[in-house]
Amino acid sequence: NASTLSGGNQQKVVVAKWLARRSRVVIFDEPTRGIDVAAKVEIYNLMNDLKKRGIGVLFVSSEMPEILGISDRILVMCEGRITGEMPVEDATQSLIMEYATKSGAEPVRNAG
Repeated sequence: NASTLSGGNQQKVVVAKWLARRSRVVIFDEPTRGIDVAAKVEIYNLMNDLKKRGIGVLFVSSEMPEILGISDRILVMCEGRITGEMPVEDATQSLIMEYATKSGAEPVRNAG
């Protein structure tokens, strides 16, 4: 029964189900919230492995170090709208926070 597993192992069960369906894109919505550091590292490694296998990874997180550490490209949303887009090389915490508070602004794209 998956409900008796730790948070990290529950995440692994969900990902295994996606992979069994041969998904071309996998969405991770706050996958590391409430799990220990070792489980976080496993999730990061899994996301990197999926990327190497050509599987698209959409990663939603409110943890800035996570976003900057694992992303290739960052889209910032505020109130359900994309307010910024940038390659991770151009991203800073202050720029991300600026876009995260621009609810009425048109999306800003930094091509890099």
